[in-house]
Amino acid sequence: MKQILILGAGFSTPALIHYLLDKAEENDWFVTVGDIEVEKAERIVNHHPRGAAIVFDVNDVNMRTTHIKKADVVVNMLSPVYQYLIALDCLHHGKHMISASYEDIRVQHLNLDAHRKGILILNEMGLDPGLDHMSAMALIDDVHQREGVIKSFLSYGGGLPAPEINSNPLRYCITWNPRNVVRAGEAGAQYMEEGQIKLLPYHQVFKRTWPVEIEGIGTLEAYPNRNSLIYRHRFGLNGVNTLIRGTLRYPGWSETWYHIVNLGLTNDSLPIPDLHRRTYREFMQMFLPLSISGKKPETRLANYLGISPTGKIMENLRYLGLFSDEVIGGNVKTAADVMMKIVLDKLQFPPGGRDMVIICHEIQVEYPRENYRSECLRTTFTEYGDPDGFTAIAKTVGLPTAIATALLLRGELPLTGCHIPTIPAIYVPVLRELKKLGFAFKEEIIIPEEET
Repeated sequence: MKQILILGAGFSTPALIHYLLDKAEENDWFVTVGDIEVEKAERIVNHHPRGAAIVFDVNDVNMRTTHIKKADVVVNMLSPVYQYLIALDCLHHGKHMISASYEDIRVQHLNLDAHRKGILILNEMGLDPGLDHMSAMALIDDVHQREGVIKSFLSYGGGLPAPEINSNPLRYCITWNPRNVVRAGEAGAQYMEEGQIKLLPYHQVFKRTWPVEIEGIGTLEAYPNRNSLIYRHRFGLNGVNTLIRGTLRYPGWSETWYHIVNLGLTNDSLPIPDLHRRTYREFMQMFLPLSISGKKPETRLANYLGISPTGKIMENLRYLGLFSDEVIGGNVKTAADVMMKIVLDKLQFPPGGRDMVIICHEIQVEYPRENYRSECLRTTFTEYGDPDGFTAIAKTVGLPTAIATALLLRGELPLTGCHIPTIPAIYVPVLRELKKLGFAFKEEIIIPEEET
């Protein structure tokens, strides 16, 4: 019997675990789910005869060794900071590893050793990264086969409340790890626009936004996502003039988050003494110089940021409770910890609410063999969560990971080394299976006006 070890039972894992449990009998495998909070794992496994829930502490080396040695494949759904650690353990014990997180550069350097061990270390198998990569490569490879030259590549992704949800003024609700939301953009961003490389430090990421129209949804805003330039090589786009990967939000989110970042509220490196005993109002005032005028913290903050004390940004900050006299409490040590607590408390889905996932690619193509005819190709994917079932995030992060795991155990991913899903041997069978499950992209060709 093949053994699957899933590490982590957070927001993104229920669909992953259920998919593998549903196929366990017919494939003769067993699914073990480990989490530091074993109750989470127990709820998802739900006494399945082919599943088990265990306590798993990633910092306990003996525990890691014991469970990884028993597995045929380790599905690592822990925080990205543990990716390299788990990859090293899997390499040492000769076990395959699949992860939904961005590939750690240190893991890339394990490629030769993974080949020698005959194991596959497959990262970026979730939604973003993951499904976005696979759908992009399917589109890009098709254009290249038709001898087209890609001049511009724009790719957008986002996990949002469905359009009918308007439960808070920021129009955002939590469906995944709050740390990923609070620390978004911390690495800055880099992209190419009309042949020019553009660089953004962390404190400027949320200031560089632009509108994006999504059919059936309306106008959203995009901000640059991490380092787009690494995909010139990974996607075979070395000749493009514009290359941007962006994150989608409802309009207004980025303007508010820009000020939150610039205040320092997302700092995760400076422990604050007795933070749990302080009020949110005291916490906020820590970031304001004494020289700023105004009697009330709200006025002083507005003066410091140069914003209207009665405007939309202040409305959002008030909603988040940053001027409250409530004691923070909990296990908080840094400003980022406080913001994670805030978004979990204030940005919950309303009862019966559903989330939404969007992926959109838009590429400009020229065909030299056709007198340099040009066209714009756009593919769009929209998936909604089930109010009483899986969230869209859980489905779109978990199912690609689960499918890759199943393919690997069935011998249908004959690969070794360290990979991300940008090669046909991975993305073709995964996308084929996702299509069977109802996950399909809408494709359209937009001819430039001067050619119509």
